[in-house]
Amino acid sequence: MAAPVPVEVFREGMRRLAASVTVLTTRRPDGGRVGMTATAVCSVSGEPPILLCCVNRANATRQAFVEAGVYAVNVLAEGEQEIASRFAARMDAEERFARGAWTTLETGAPVLESAVASFDCRIVQTVETGTHSIFFGEILAIAMRGAHVMPLLYAHGNYGGFSGVEAALNDIFWTPDWQVYDQ
Repeated sequence: MAAPVPVEVFREGMRRLAASVTVLTTRRPDGGRVGMTATAVCSVSGEPPILLCCVNRANATRQAFVEAGVYAVNVLAEGEQEIASRFAARMDAEERFARGAWTTLETGAPVLESAVASFDCRIVQTVETGTHSIFFGEILAIAMRGAHVMPLLYAHGNYGGFSGVEAALNDIFWTPDWQVYDQ
């Protein structure tokens, strides 16, 4: 059986996987707000509506998720890099919320009013694997902005935006530059 690829190679490969930038939020039992930037979020089921998010077990926000039993996934809009950076930085949990207009929906988890979409979730299952906890959240409420608002994306260590097929067709001269890792 082949050995898994080295961690550095895995991380370099994952940097090429473009993903929406989200801020995961919840409230501690004392009412304090906590949150973190994440890209490891995806839909699981339409009926019932469930999504998942992955949180490193070493991240202090993880314990707040466990204690609260709820969380919100706030999909950031293009131009909200500063908010993404605040929630990725080491700073006081409440200080992170100094930027943006925040409200709540059903669960009391903080929801960013300018987000492309916010999913307010109740944790229905948690799976521990590797270095992370996977929180499955049943979606109790959703807030969405208009379809013209584009999400903030992250790939290759940089923030960016989405361009449709028309823009891609302008760059038709693609040259293969594959790098294959093989043991």
